[in-house]
Amino acid sequence: MLLRPESPCDAPAIRALVTAAFRDAPHADGTEADIVDALRWHGALTLSLIAAEADEIVGHVAFSPVTVGGLPGWFGLGPVAVRRDRRRRGLGAALVRAGLDDLTAGGAGGCVVLGDPAYYGRFGFAPDPAVRLAGVPAAYFQSLHLGGERRGGEVRYHPAFGAG
Repeated sequence: MLLRPESPCDAPAIRALVTAAFRDAPHADGTEADIVDALRWHGALTLSLIAAEADEIVGHVAFSPVTVGGLPGWFGLGPVAVRRDRRRRGLGAALVRAGLDDLTAGGAGGCVVLGDPAYYGRFGFAPDPAVRLAGVPAAYFQSLHLGGERRGGEVRYHPAFGAG
């Protein structure tokens, strides 16, 4: 398996993967692929990593900028997509870890994610009452401090998260 940054020619395969990965998922709203495309189009797909096996894309993770308390330097993780027949093999975890390592090396202050606490807790994500996203259950909105000053406040995602 090869993990690498996406290249421009990967966009159609990433869209197909994300669409298939979230189809029928109870927490999905069907806009996940649109969000990735909109982030890319707006130049806000800070980090987009793919997992490839035999030149076929089987996994993808996206990171995009967020503000915390109106200040930049933090990122949002997601969506994470893995082809159904490749799940439960550590592929999603490898993508998340690689992305967090890249963000840390690049000087990111932190990362937030909206998702399953049992899954994202393994990477160090945890709910933090000081880092908030309006309208979501606090237990599912988690943050991870990567470096620099700790921050608190309302989180704002890129407008592409309204795509769909």
